[in-house]
Amino acid sequence: MRFYSLISSLILSVFLLFISGSESVRTLKHLTVRRGGSLTVPCLYEKKYKSNRKYWCKGEHWISCRIVAYANSSNTGISVTDHPSQNMFTVDLKNLQDSDSGWYWCAVEIGGYWTPDDGDSVYLTVSSDPAVWVENSTVIGQEGGGVSVQGYYSSGYENEEKKWCRVKDWSCYPFQNSTVNISDDKNNRSFRVEMIGLQKSDAGWYWFSAGDVGVTVHLTITNTSEGEISVEGAQQNETMLAFFITAGLLLLLIVLGLVIWKLHQRGKLATSRGSDNCSDDVLYNNVVTRSEPEKQPKEVAPTDHESRVIYSAVK
Repeated sequence: MRFYSLISSLILSVFLLFISGSESVRTLKHLTVRRGGSLTVPCLYEKKYKSNRKYWCKGEHWISCRIVAYANSSNTGISVTDHPSQNMFTVDLKNLQDSDSGWYWCAVEIGGYWTPDDGDSVYLTVSSDPAVWVENSTVIGQEGGGVSVQGYYSSGYENEEKKWCRVKDWSCYPFQNSTVNISDDKNNRSFRVEMIGLQKSDAGWYWFSAGDVGVTVHLTITNTSEGEISVEGAQQNETMLAFFITAGLLLLLIVLGLVIWKLHQRGKLATSRGSDNCSDDVLYNNVVTRSEPEKQPKEVAPTDHESRVIYSAVK
């Protein structure tokens, strides 16, 4: 009986997940993105799943979906990151194509043989003309300041209900209140969300939807000191870059000067060697001149004094 009870419980659990999805794991129902673009899917889970392994699964039916990537690991164009402090994991999808359209699941691995994993489904549409898209899926605002999100929707969604919602608490803002203003230009099929008086707690994931189709946006909040530090750091970087460029140019000029001087020295040496070679090519010959044969002096009778002198002819 116990065996049949376990089987019945398993079948019931799978059936409930199949028809209604999970309340312990939640994600958006229908997201859209432009072909070749990127998208981040936020997946929320209950605190009890903080230490469980998370994964991204593809397939229309939960019982037969194929695991594409696990948390804290990356696949080709897919990265799953767990954020336990926020009870959330995110799925980053890049360079999406039409073939990537379809059903996916944000899932948590339970680990028990008789206990099925937990998950919630989302449908992804990739096209050249998506139903909803934004200019920037990541925006940065300063604490106490404001930020705006500009987006568009395709024809046929002019009269659909527009919403600006926060993923963290699954709440949507009214079109106008003290901190959020949402405008809808039906003639140009565009919308604009303006948030003012930003606080640190406003950071996180949002989504804009027209009807049942939406797109995600991540908001980052910086404080004034961080902004000043970043500006100062940027100025320092620019100064350092100018210094290195100047030093590089000076070094280049020095090297060019040395090269020119070296070539000049080689030229002088070659000229000097050329002169030496010319002097070496001169041939010296001994020239012998022939003189007329000397006339024999006439014999003179020696005197008694001269008879003691011996004469010799030197040629």
